[in-house]
Amino acid sequence: MKKTLVLGASTKPHRYGNITTRRLKLYNHEVVPVGNQAGEIDGIDILLGKPEVDGIDTITLYLNPKRQVEFYDYIIGLKPKRIIFNPGTENPELMKLAKENGIESEIACTLVLLSVGQY
Repeated sequence: MKKTLVLGASTKPHRYGNITTRRLKLYNHEVVPVGNQAGEIDGIDILLGKPEVDGIDTITLYLNPKRQVEFYDYIIGLKPKRIIFNPGTENPELMKLAKENGIESEIACTLVLLSVGQY
């Protein structure tokens, strides 16, 4: 299973960061939701800011490109194997930075990847 950090997690059940957190848990992936509001998703605490987390395989983004800028160093510093750019989060600048640091970028929908067994 792939330890996944959901960047842009929300306590609101209709938000994709929330849905994805629940779906990752359902598929038995270790999930670390990170957002800007305290709370929980299906019993998992949402971490705030830029928490130190070890062993991240995948970061799945739910922040628009403008909001991603302040997280560039954080994302690269976590040394994930890949970053998934969900619809609306595509960011050539961060993709280039990821590539320069040996991190795979994937433009995809995490929910679709999970549902078709390609996560």
